[in-house]
Amino acid sequence: MPRTRKVLLALTSHDRLGDTGRTTGFYLSEAAHPWKVLTEAGHEVDLVSVRGGRPPMDGVDTSDPVQQAFLDDPRISAQLAATRRPEDVDPADYDAVLYVGGHGTMWDFPGSTALAGIARDVWEAGGAVAAVCHGPAGLVGITLSDGSPLVAGRRLAAFTNAEEAAVGLTDVVPFHLQTRLEELGAEHSAAENFAAHVVVDGRLVTGQNPASATGVGEALAEVLDRSAEA
Repeated sequence: MPRTRKVLLALTSHDRLGDTGRTTGFYLSEAAHPWKVLTEAGHEVDLVSVRGGRPPMDGVDTSDPVQQAFLDDPRISAQLAATRRPEDVDPADYDAVLYVGGHGTMWDFPGSTALAGIARDVWEAGGAVAAVCHGPAGLVGITLSDGSPLVAGRRLAAFTNAEEAAVGLTDVVPFHLQTRLEELGAEHSAAENFAAHVVVDGRLVTGQNPASATGVGEALAEVLDRSAEA
């Protein structure tokens, strides 16, 4: 039987949606749904946020039993109350990092060298890196030890330019995620707006939007199981 693997969910600490006066944060369903899949597969899930402490949440829907279960889980609720900073995490403890989405990620994920360092170290130790929706903003900042971007030459999915336009935030976000990933050499794969779409390229698992969160969890669990059996 595959051994228990440890997965680190990375959350944004940014809570302002540009100059709109609206709040943002990590998108709750994009943390909760992968958490459910991974924990049911026997894996252990921890949290980290860019600045530590209680991270801001967005998209909360407590009529979704999975989101409610995530918030009610004693282990998760204790971590949400006081998440660790990336500087306090030992990458050697983890088999995978999953960058959770939410618009806040666009402001603080790319510039977090400590968070990028965790993902780089996990990747270079043979672990997996995953991201969903705007979570791939974290991939933008990951440079491998050989100087190349992690995403260069890899297939992936992320919140698309068309989806950003559809939600009216093209001129609010600090950059266009799809475009930036393509500029770094990624091969961006897109489905129709807001349709579930997951791409697996070796140990890199990515999903396009909130509808892809469960699929990202399932695909990541499969990658972890394969690596455990190798």
